[in-house]
Amino acid sequence: MPVKSQIKIISFLFSILVLFPVFSLAAVNSADEIVSKADEVRSPQLDYTVDVKVTSINPEGTQRSSAYEVLVKGKEKTIIKTLSPEADRGRTLLMLGKDLWAFLPDVSKPIRISLQQRLLGEVANGDIARANFSGDYTAKLLRTEKIDGQEYHVLELAAISDEVTYNKVVYWVRKDNLNPFKAEFHAVSGRLLKTCSYEDYRVLAGKKRPSRLVLTDPLVKGRMSIIRYENMKAQDLPDKFFTKDHMKKLKY
Repeated sequence: MPVKSQIKIISFLFSILVLFPVFSLAAVNSADEIVSKADEVRSPQLDYTVDVKVTSINPEGTQRSSAYEVLVKGKEKTIIKTLSPEADRGRTLLMLGKDLWAFLPDVSKPIRISLQQRLLGEVANGDIARANFSGDYTAKLLRTEKIDGQEYHVLELAAISDEVTYNKVVYWVRKDNLNPFKAEFHAVSGRLLKTCSYEDYRVLAGKKRPSRLVLTDPLVKGRMSIIRYENMKAQDLPDKFFTKDHMKKLKY
């Protein structure tokens, strides 16, 4: 074989060996894929039900708590049934896409509300109704950061529409297992609204997931809300459950 031909072949093979790992790494560690994999850790990507308790704590130490039964179908359909306090029992939220409706026992017609509206304390409706970031945000990898000996991806999530819960999220995801670690939620103005830490990983619906989310107010020391997840079960949920007509048939 002529020397020139050999050189061309060697150059071609060398370029493949050099570039292929780069392309493979980019495919595995793309920002959007990191967010998608972290979503799989946070919640099942199948239909599921889960019991949720929200506790709001003021700087003075006083607390308020609410309990909910949550039914989730895919990324676009959620029912939130309020179980306590007794004064709110029977209040139901239905999310269809990015539309959120409140059904009240003493009101005949549903009321349209926003995902950004507060449910209790620092917890917004969207914090419970929409458990996934992928699809609602475009992701950009800002850097990697070492915290307590562990390496984390630090990502910036930009909202694809103004209908989602937050305009921007800065998100820390552990590099070796893609477990969510913490997040900062920002308003359209750029103001930091709250921070969230993902804690107490336990087996829920067959996989280790954060069972406790702690949301803190960056402006008021000691003001926080805790979201606790229990009894998470993957199960098929019929489409007919997630309709306005079915809300009248829910049992409490």
